[in-house]
Amino acid sequence: MRPGWAVGAAWFEVFGGDGEPMAMTDLAIGAFTDHGPWTVDPDAMVWRRGLDKVRVATAAEAPKLTRRRKLPPGGRVVTVGWRMGKALAGWYIGERRTGDQSASRAGLSRRLKQAFEKNGPTYIKLGQILSSGEGIFPEELVFEFRKLRDQVKAETFESVREVVESDLGQPLDEVFATFDRTPLAAASIAQVHAATLKTGESVVVKVQRPQVASLVRRDLAAMSWIAPVLVGRIPISALANPPALVELFAETIVEELDFRLEAENMLDIAAILAKTDQRAMVVPRPHPNLVTRRVLVMERLDGFSFDDVAGMKAAGIDTSAVVRAGMVAFLEGAVLFGVFHGDLHGGNLFVMADGRVALLDYGITGRLTEDRRLAFLRLLMGGTTNDVKTQVAALRDLGALPLDTDIDQLIIDLKLDQPAVMDPTEMSADELMAQIREITKSLLGIGARMPKELMLFVKDMLFLDGALGTLAPDVDLFAEITHVATYFATQHGEQIARDIGIDPRRMEVDLDGMKASMGLKEDVTGITHRELQERRAVIRKRMEEHRRRR
Repeated sequence: MRPGWAVGAAWFEVFGGDGEPMAMTDLAIGAFTDHGPWTVDPDAMVWRRGLDKVRVATAAEAPKLTRRRKLPPGGRVVTVGWRMGKALAGWYIGERRTGDQSASRAGLSRRLKQAFEKNGPTYIKLGQILSSGEGIFPEELVFEFRKLRDQVKAETFESVREVVESDLGQPLDEVFATFDRTPLAAASIAQVHAATLKTGESVVVKVQRPQVASLVRRDLAAMSWIAPVLVGRIPISALANPPALVELFAETIVEELDFRLEAENMLDIAAILAKTDQRAMVVPRPHPNLVTRRVLVMERLDGFSFDDVAGMKAAGIDTSAVVRAGMVAFLEGAVLFGVFHGDLHGGNLFVMADGRVALLDYGITGRLTEDRRLAFLRLLMGGTTNDVKTQVAALRDLGALPLDTDIDQLIIDLKLDQPAVMDPTEMSADELMAQIREITKSLLGIGARMPKELMLFVKDMLFLDGALGTLAPDVDLFAEITHVATYFATQHGEQIARDIGIDPRRMEVDLDGMKASMGLKEDVTGITHRELQERRAVIRKRMEEHRRRR
């Protein structure tokens, strides 16, 4: 369910006490800064015309790009394979032989990052997704791949000028009074430059890399050829469903290639934040006219980087409140409106001096059908009330399980109806691996997969989990979960009851399921994120010991 823009009803003039009209405001329709460089009037934005058809056409392009091919798209497969093979060979004869496990992982991660960067936009985007997997992928890999977020080699200024002038149809110096030659950041699809308009406004200009569109399409062809070959060969890849991963790449990257869609994503997210009165989050205003397929001019915002905890605290900012606001806004967008920012990471947001979070980069935005939005809502409610059957059924409705899955039998097979028998931190490496193999075997046996919307959702949740560890490591997680659940019951109980027939105002939060998922006993009353990280470190150490023995 898209929030839409009923501008006729939402757009209005504010009248003063004497009946004279005051300045028009856009804060009623979007979570923007208090005083913007221009006023957002969606109906007057010429670049929005026909975007509904563009979005439909873009979505239709993805299946064509990822259709199964009998023959590989030769040249690109050879080039990519050579670079990846060279990286692995260098590691094999280099860092791997040192005997130092940490140095070996660091060396392999560094070489893979370099290979991904050389292979171009699609692989850089894959690296960005991997960089959000803290707690899942090795720390060394996450550290290296974080550099792919905004430390990619930049295009020359001459190339940037050519794209901007071509798309805007004017010489650079007729539109901008200043335009920094060095980008603020450079990533997979585009790079960002600070600039000042001729009219005096301070802006940021996002410019698409030349030739990126054709390269992405060739990469998708190569990936779609190899992905089906991996199905069933590696347990983890089979569970993740490689063809679905390629489909996700296609749908997100192809949409990212048209900055008009990204600008409208900004307006949609801003509208949701305004409707839910989440003013702790701020969306930069896209320019009324200077938006094209390859150029996006937007309001410039400044603040603390997301990991500058010392700077925020010195400025008197409540970092716990920052994370809480982000979590609530993310969940509201997903389960109440079916639209959410699909690429949360530290490079895509920062904290303004007043404590509000500036949310950037809307190239990847999750958009749920109404059925899947309701499934997400049931999953959330089932989790807070420890209703296992509701949660498993919701996962089925999200596409993670086949429609004919026997829910009751799966709960028995996965022992979800039983309390945690052992604390995973007290299990041996062999016991941990045996349990993982048993669960994986059961899931693969019924055809479990990871649908694209769930991938984006989980990736964002992983980021928020990491953000909690950075900004508020000592808050009680159980208290935070209860706080969020109570907020949803109080603020949105009526809509939730109407949508799925479950009234959270009449139900109590049950944390036993959450405790069981962490391997905690029912009598544990609280745990901080710092303590949870310590438990995860123990488990990772056991897993590493098992790998070394093998």
